Amino acid sequence: MKLSDKEWTVLEVLWESSGNELGEIVERLKKDTGWTRNTVHTYLTRMEAKKLVIIDKNETPHIYKAAVSKNECQKSERKSFLHRVYNGSAGDMIAAFLKEEKITDEEREKLKKLLDNMEV
Repeated sequence: MKLSDKEWTVLEVLWESSGNELGEIVERLKKDTGWTRNTVHTYLTRMEAKKLVIIDKNETPHIYKAAVSKNECQKSERKSFLHRVYNGSAGDMIAAFLKEEKITDEEREKLKKLLDNMEV
């Protein structure tokens, strides 16, 4: 599953609640995106066709919900990134991040414990 930046933006709003009416979604997106009601509605209907959004049409007004979890999407993006950029090597990716970014002593201990507890 490959999400565009705009789809991520819409899903972020939907993940924050158990369901929203179109007007609520428009209001939450408007300040950051400037999108009109029609634009948001278009994204939602296209995302429904891609099985990313569920539209409950039995409710009036309709209720919009995420059809995919944030965790599912994050996992898919991690896998895609790992394979595209690091040829599937998690070790190379982690090493590259650690060379460029500082981590706290607490984070270092967590990472050590995680690595020690991994089954390989």
